Amino acid sequence: MSSLPSTPPASGTRYSGVAIGLHWLIAVAIAGSFSVGLYMADLPLSPQKLKLYSWHKWAGVTIFLVVMVRLGWRLSHRPPQLPAGMPAWQRKVAEATHVLLYVLMIVIPLSGWLMSSAKGFQTVWFGVLPLPDLLAKNEALGKLLEEVHELLNWSTAAVVVAHLGAALKHHFIDRDDVLTRMLPLLRSPTSGGTK
Repeated sequence: MSSLPSTPPASGTRYSGVAIGLHWLIAVAIAGSFSVGLYMADLPLSPQKLKLYSWHKWAGVTIFLVVMVRLGWRLSHRPPQLPAGMPAWQRKVAEATHVLLYVLMIVIPLSGWLMSSAKGFQTVWFGVLPLPDLLAKNEALGKLLEEVHELLNWSTAAVVVAHLGAALKHHFIDRDDVLTRMLPLLRSPTSGGTK
């Protein structure tokens, strides 16, 4: 039983252009934010580190907003059907993975916002729009939330690697269209190879 609302089936074998664009925009933004987070974590306190922290927080807020748009699109536009021959357990794992990715993409920015609030650093989106602190300053809680934020990010990295591995397995071993429906310039292996 699907955990997402029933929507009309997709008309084609590919995701819509909007879904593809949002998917790759979010993927690139997460990769960039994750990389900046890794780089800045061990830097000594300096104006450069504070600037990177601001950029990282701006990216987190932006990713959160774009994910909300993507989720709204997903709930109102059913994706293409999975291959008919895919075993039921693989379908369940694929759905669970997508749900988990959405949960992580929502919870991670919120954990960062909570962490900043607890550490006493207000988030000011793009240096213009101050966001309200969600917690009172609490150093111990800030450190705990920092660990939670880091754990959630590494968990996302692991799920993304599994997601990518599954997509490549479908393309090169199962030779179905699971990967190509999110990469419109790539033809399905069953339609004469890739280009």
